[in-house]
Amino acid sequence: MLPLSQTANDEFVPYLDKLIIIYAEMDRAYHLAADHYGFKCTGCDDNCCLTRFYHHTYLEYLYILKGYRCLDNGKRAKIKRRALEVVAECSAVYKKERILRQMCPLNFDGLCILYPYRPLICRLHGIPHEFRTPDNRIIHAPGCDVFSRHYGVEEYFKFDRTPFYAKMARLESELKQTLGGVNKLKMTVAEMIESF
Repeated sequence: MLPLSQTANDEFVPYLDKLIIIYAEMDRAYHLAADHYGFKCTGCDDNCCLTRFYHHTYLEYLYILKGYRCLDNGKRAKIKRRALEVVAECSAVYKKERILRQMCPLNFDGLCILYPYRPLICRLHGIPHEFRTPDNRIIHAPGCDVFSRHYGVEEYFKFDRTPFYAKMARLESELKQTLGGVNKLKMTVAEMIESF
């Protein structure tokens, strides 16, 4: 992987500007569906920030990096320490083939310190959804456990993630052409921060 955290931001601005538009569309669609159910994600014991989500786009990496750079030095140092601890603990547990639920290093007092910069899965998690596979199958997925317990009997409100996945994939492809010769990305937020 290129040392993206060392590169100039200017060349990535057009991509991140387009990403912001896609994220705004996601947020609107998510809130429309969540409002239909009356669902408000205000944190819970089964906090999704404890889930080890992998992120697969350089777009998200660069956008989190942008948000990280907006923080003061003290906050960045604290987040970096947390990220190093999470990566080390997860690595040790992974070798033992166990699952460890570790709080995302960006979560402070139950809230994401980089909330406007959060990745796709953090924006879309929680409510029932569907997406269309390349072979045209429609896959339906339930909401999170808290949603299912409180709203699971509600009639499904169509929330199709496919357009967002497609837009992200096209933009990511354009960015990879600019980056040239990059490998596939598979990183947690903690691993991203560790690389900054």
